Amino acid sequence: MKVLVSACLLGENCKYNGGSNFSPAVAEFLKGRQILPICPEVLAGMGIPRTPIEIVNGVVTDKTGRNVDAQIRHAVARIMESLAGEEIQCAVLKSRSPTCGVRQVYDGSFSGKLIPGAGVFAQALLDAGYTVIDAEELEANE
Repeated sequence: MKVLVSACLLGENCKYNGGSNFSPAVAEFLKGRQILPICPEVLAGMGIPRTPIEIVNGVVTDKTGRNVDAQIRHAVARIMESLAGEEIQCAVLKSRSPTCGVRQVYDGSFSGKLIPGAGVFAQALLDAGYTVIDAEELEANE
């Protein structure tokens, strides 16, 4: 069984600002497990670094107002297709991300305000019946 994980949590510098969100708690949780690192935003061709994105009225939009919804949703669809036939135990995703957020996402105002909801990739996984874990749940148990 494999675990999907937001690549930034593993220390990959794929965050919008070129950094990572390395999480020792996630790394500990993943010990001895086969992992599939993934960054939907990079797979969508958004580059590193990139303009921040948020979900604005249901549409993924970058901070300059450019609609990037189709490219994000297309990348998520490709990821979901690639999971067919894979035995996935769970997914561990980055909190608050517009693609990977599990319980909360930014509200679309680019002001740092959070609202309940899931990112596009997290929602696709949940809709498909996968177990999805917010990285902060693991970090809280350290």
